[in-house]
Amino acid sequence: MPYMIETWDKDGHHDLRLEVRDRHLAYLDAHEQSLLACGAKLSDDGSFASGGLYLLDVDDRDEAQSFIQNDPFHEAGLFQRVEVTRWRKAYLAGKREI
Repeated sequence: MPYMIETWDKDGHHDLRLEVRDRHLAYLDAHEQSLLACGAKLSDDGSFASGGLYLLDVDDRDEAQSFIQNDPFHEAGLFQRVEVTRWRKAYLAGKREI
């Protein structure tokens, strides 16, 4: 079942984001079968990330929470806040799902 995970970075931790980014991307690559979509939330000019959004298809909330807790960004202490919400696919990739 799909879950939406939204994260907010701690203020002043942009350098930490950049330092851990390669490990974070490798983690995402290792879990690509569960990812419907994900990416950083950017400033209007695209130069600064301040959190992220993950759309994840897993069996239950515990698996979604485990996924984000094991993300190198989370392990490094980047996130100020994390919200895990069950999500319904209505449209995905331009296709109606319901």
